[in-house]
Amino acid sequence: MPPKSDSARSLDTRLAEVESALARELRVSKALREVGVAVGSTLDLDELLELILQKMTEALEADRATLYLLDEANNELVSRITQGPEVRSIRLRVGHGIAGYVARTGKALRVHDPYRDRRFGAEWDMVTGYRTRSILAAPMKNHLGKTIGVVQVLNKKKGEFTEEDADILAALATQAAISIDNSRLFMSVTQKNIQLLDIKEQLEHRVRDLKLLFDLERAMGRGASLEDLFMAVLGEAMRACEARMGAVALRDPEDRSGSLYVIDDRAKQMKRLPYPEDAGLIGWSIRQNEVLVSTDAARDARRDDALDARIGAGRAKTALVVPLDGEHNAPLGAIAIYNKRGGQPFSSEDRALLALVAANASTAIRLQLSREAREREERLTTIGRLLSSVIHDLKTPLTVISGYVQLMQTSTNAAQRKKYGALVLKQFDHIGAMQREVLEFARGEKSLLVRKVYVQKFFDDVRSQLEGDLAKRGIELVVDIQERGTARFDEGKVLRVVHNLVRNAAEAMGHRGGKLVIKVTRDKVDRALVISVSDTGPGIPKDIEHRLFQSFVTSGKRGGTGLGLAIVKKIAEEHGGSITVQSSSRGATFKLRLPQPAS
Repeated sequence: MPPKSDSARSLDTRLAEVESALARELRVSKALREVGVAVGSTLDLDELLELILQKMTEALEADRATLYLLDEANNELVSRITQGPEVRSIRLRVGHGIAGYVARTGKALRVHDPYRDRRFGAEWDMVTGYRTRSILAAPMKNHLGKTIGVVQVLNKKKGEFTEEDADILAALATQAAISIDNSRLFMSVTQKNIQLLDIKEQLEHRVRDLKLLFDLERAMGRGASLEDLFMAVLGEAMRACEARMGAVALRDPEDRSGSLYVIDDRAKQMKRLPYPEDAGLIGWSIRQNEVLVSTDAARDARRDDALDARIGAGRAKTALVVPLDGEHNAPLGAIAIYNKRGGQPFSSEDRALLALVAANASTAIRLQLSREAREREERLTTIGRLLSSVIHDLKTPLTVISGYVQLMQTSTNAAQRKKYGALVLKQFDHIGAMQREVLEFARGEKSLLVRKVYVQKFFDDVRSQLEGDLAKRGIELVVDIQERGTARFDEGKVLRVVHNLVRNAAEAMGHRGGKLVIKVTRDKVDRALVISVSDTGPGIPKDIEHRLFQSFVTSGKRGGTGLGLAIVKKIAEEHGGSITVQSSSRGATFKLRLPQPAS
């Protein structure tokens, strides 16, 4: 074969160079493509960085590659170094070493003999025994042109790093910056989404809890008795926790027993049963003052077969019992729910919901018990206070009876004696009516104890009760009694009305003092008793005058609850009467009308 000419050899050389350049471009193109595919397929930062380092090493035919990320808070570069399958991490101050210089200046750098470059730090080589012969470093800049890190390749396997290598590294560095920015953005969005989901879940729980409390308060507010209250509490607890049956136990601390109120999802009425406080799952919860969760109530050693059979929980599979808080850390009872729908055990969320119900129910139960006890005490006090009045009232019919009996003894006329006898029986009817009124009130069958009241004596007592305190406030009290006979009303409640009206008037006049007039008259048309309370205060603000008798409406008095006038209105309506007000800048006048039965 004849030797090649110079032109042929030149052509072969150029062809080899082209092929080499093409191979390099293909390698770079493949690296960029693979990095781009990786960016599109994963946003995991660790995976991306490892892939980028690997592709940089392959594309630039380097011994190893290092990628530094900028830690702005500490002004450091944090590196990831690949050496075969091993990945290491080091920290480097910005401005120190080749990578630190590139991070500070934002410019690429080629170093052919690092040990002769004063910017090079040989500490890492000394620690690892590695020998750095050449370095190519480029800044990684995001879409805003801000340096976020540095990429660095070491020791080109053949020859030195060239300008073309620098261009390739710059392209890969740009791709790396895009990947890191995207990954950080994705992680930030993901983290924000996780936080938003957590917040959303917390808000949903808060809304659920608030709705439960609202429904519970509304249901309990409609109850007029303990049984109504328990019905409301159990209904809301069973609905919130998806239970099929519920029970409330209430202790009687005096005889170590109590009452058990039971309802299930098919019942329309509540059962009330006596029970010893130490019996069954409920008794255990009360004794230990602990929440009880049972996933197999039918086999629980703490159950009481006889009690559970009586309340209908004999076949209960799951149970959740929460004590009801009483005074001095002693439970006043417990609330229990049984058999969650779907056969699932009660969850920690159910436990939290029932604890929420129990906390509010405990307060409502204590208030109801206090209210009932106070009402009983008030009734007994009222009865005791009125016994003298009753005895006094008995004098009249007894005197009449005595007189007619004496007349019957002296009369020989049969018709006259019969007439006297009828009048005596009529007086006994009056005595019987008086007796029934007191007994009905004592049993709580009446909210009012309407009795005959001597008006003069009643308001003389009012004067003696009020004038001392009013005088200390600089208020002159005038009691103008134009009706001095008798009237029928609940003495205790009307006294409460007068006290409320006088107290409001005194507070309206304040430290300036003034004049307060209580006037008692009789309506000439319908014979109603009219009690008016007038003051010389500033009057009632126009913005609340139209809703003055609603609950919780107050004109800004310190410590005022806005309930006083609402109570006044209720008492007036219970008597079949009314309360009205007239106001001006010179004061206000409240007028209470109490209708009287026809004589």
